[in-house]
Amino acid sequence: MKTIEPVRFLSYEEMERIHAAAKIILEKKGIKILSHKALDYLNTYGCKIDRAKMIAYFPEEIIEKSVKHLKKQYSVAKRLPEKMSVRYSQIKFTSEKFSVHPDFSLNTGGFCCFTTGIDGKKRNATLSDTRDALRLADSLPGITYTGIPCASQDIPVALRPIKMAAELVKHTKKYGGIEAFNLFDIEYITRIGEVVAGGKEALKNKPILVGYAEARSPLCIDKNMAEILIDYVKRGMPQSLDTMPCSGTTAPVTIAGTLALGAAETLAGLCLGYAVDKDATMTLDITPSFMDIKTMAFSYGSFFRQRWISSRIQLISEFYGCPTGVHGAKTDACYQGIQAGAEKSISILMPVISGAIGIGTAGHVENALTFSPAQLVIDAEISECIRKLLKGIEVTEETLALDTILSLEHGGNFLSQDHTLNHMMKEIDTSMLFDCVSWETFASSNYKIVEEKASEKAKELLATEKESSLSFDQEKEIDEIVKEAEMELKEKREL
Repeated sequence: MKTIEPVRFLSYEEMERIHAAAKIILEKKGIKILSHKALDYLNTYGCKIDRAKMIAYFPEEIIEKSVKHLKKQYSVAKRLPEKMSVRYSQIKFTSEKFSVHPDFSLNTGGFCCFTTGIDGKKRNATLSDTRDALRLADSLPGITYTGIPCASQDIPVALRPIKMAAELVKHTKKYGGIEAFNLFDIEYITRIGEVVAGGKEALKNKPILVGYAEARSPLCIDKNMAEILIDYVKRGMPQSLDTMPCSGTTAPVTIAGTLALGAAETLAGLCLGYAVDKDATMTLDITPSFMDIKTMAFSYGSFFRQRWISSRIQLISEFYGCPTGVHGAKTDACYQGIQAGAEKSISILMPVISGAIGIGTAGHVENALTFSPAQLVIDAEISECIRKLLKGIEVTEETLALDTILSLEHGGNFLSQDHTLNHMMKEIDTSMLFDCVSWETFASSNYKIVEEKASEKAKELLATEKESSLSFDQEKEIDEIVKEAEMELKEKREL
């Protein structure tokens, strides 16, 4: 496959300036970390700690040591784990040429509280909705990985991440990441992962059901998030500190300033990971956006957000050398329609041509608050079309078709030529949702628009019974793990 050069928004010098600004932020302003355990690790690592204010200051040499170690790890060929799916996309742990990836992954997940269901009416998600969403994602060839598209609201919050992890592994083989609310969740979710993977070492070599910690911009890491990162690292699981700086509210209004702040936050997580374990599998992550000046909302699906996203992809993937995916397939619209279609297409295509290796999380509407089965079908089809769009062009004696052209009479046509019959299906792609039809066909009573076809496809796929992804013994063991967690929570009176 030919290498396609990505769209670049930043020069290498500009990325160096963003990195330099991030180092100044970490050294002079520091990060507020509300965990004494995390501060202890960083103190040993060489950071300066203000215990009264719970702020860690990172000397430049500490940051550069961590970045150098990160790049050294990424240079290892055939490194294990090679890659990992996370609920928003995927991460690779070996370096590669920064380029466009026509084989990009598409993920669904996100732990949405709401769903539109098949009937298109928004409501709280139930356990049945969770199972249907997983089965639908598993049935769609365009979906590569899945987390939890919508989380059952009839499961108590304290048990929800563990129960959702159990449901995920039962209803799909496209294992994506999972939310973990606290250390209690991680213990039981890891045990479920070990049952599926075949043991602790197998899980380390091919991680599934791994969550990640998140910073609270600007420049704060809560106790819970810091200790989630520490716990995962101790278990040998890959980690990053994600951060979601919002230009104009929790970050400077400029893209460069937002990236500098976000880089500082995720670099703090990198240092913490290596402070816990010098051989930890770490990566970097920023999920930037801006404040919609009409609503003050964090804009997820806007066309204009792609400047933030494309710059972030280049900074993380090219400058720091960590091939990664991003949040895409987003819309700020609350339902399927023109705005959703336009925003979904741009927020998949633009990150991909900017070098993203994966896109997630698909199937969302309403600024990623609500999961829609029909929208998932549409998103998967948009992605399949973009993959076909980027597959490149083959130029050979056969594809140039000179013999066929020279043998045809002037004013003839190529429809009945053997060359056409031999190459038509390979060269001209079609879509199951998007048509080229006459007005008469479109206006007929039998013609169905995209939203209707997507809804019918979702119904058709859900009507097909699928076997469990696990053996009977695996399911039984996982059910016992969930029961054990439930009993422990009841003893603690948290249920």
